[in-house]
Amino acid sequence: MTEVSENTSGAHRSASPEVIGIVGAGATGAETARRLAALRPDAQLELFDVAPDRAVRVAAGIGRVARVVTTPFGHRWSVAILAAAVGDHVAAAKRLLADGVHVVSVTDDLGEVDELLDLDDLARSSNRSLVIGAGFAPGFTCLLARHAGNALDEVVEIAVAKSGTGGPACARQHHRAMKRDGQDWMDGAWESRRGGSGRDLAWFPEPIGARDSYRAELPSPRLLQRVYPGAERISARVTATRRDRFTSPLPMLRPPHADGGPGAVRIEVRGLRDGAFETIIFGVMAHPSAAAGAVAAASADQILHPDRGAPTGAWGLAEWDRGHAVLRALHELGLRAVTFEGLGVV
Repeated sequence: MTEVSENTSGAHRSASPEVIGIVGAGATGAETARRLAALRPDAQLELFDVAPDRAVRVAAGIGRVARVVTTPFGHRWSVAILAAAVGDHVAAAKRLLADGVHVVSVTDDLGEVDELLDLDDLARSSNRSLVIGAGFAPGFTCLLARHAGNALDEVVEIAVAKSGTGGPACARQHHRAMKRDGQDWMDGAWESRRGGSGRDLAWFPEPIGARDSYRAELPSPRLLQRVYPGAERISARVTATRRDRFTSPLPMLRPPHADGGPGAVRIEVRGLRDGAFETIIFGVMAHPSAAAGAVAAASADQILHPDRGAPTGAWGLAEWDRGHAVLRALHELGLRAVTFEGLGVV
């Protein structure tokens, strides 16, 4: 990846407020806007949603300078956060990158992640960053995996697990992922594993506790393999009830909740340090929409710092050598990782 020596949008920041776009005003988009208002109190926030009334409610609730726009394109945005429904990110990213806008996507759909990674040449030619999977999982999990990997001499295995859903769009994506094959990185090749298989008991921070987790079509392994191609195994699982597994091939039987309540992520990294095997386990408990919004907001905020050297091109958060700055920002926002002993680590 090519390092940006200088943020090209910084030249006008002192003369006028930074303008940040948020595309999607659902549960995650609303949380992103609130977090950005705290991180960048002098910035102008511009919100777009296919349901304008929803964007109006979010803007009104921020309690600061924020306004609703009728299109996500043609603005003088420094960075845009894509928090819209799965399926809308690729076309929007193309337009925004071509307009010279940094892009942060919170998508957790594997197919969409792959399509966004294919925009690497466009992002590089535009001298802009396209951050992919900047949510709870992937996103926070990618930062923690890199944090653990930095403490080891060699990474041998990475296992990601997540529990809970955010808003309705997140719940629908969870339902879709359960019916599709998971993609595990095994001994130098991708292996498809049936969704809903591979039951494993994962221990999350309280009050989530121990939950059964299963394979599903999750993008975390794809993003982590780019950083650790020599790892023997990279896998991801999601918690599910018996009803979740049995009904995954069917349409959702009831409308999802406005917010799925508390959730958690767990990242386990095994490897070698000083010739001995070591296992590092981190966990985070939070409402998924709040955590995803915080990761997206912190990522956008760090990209706009001229001294952070955000890479150009398309990449996930595990690829950012200075991703620890995002972890520090998340810590300041109240999102703190713990080790399996329950000790704060960031």
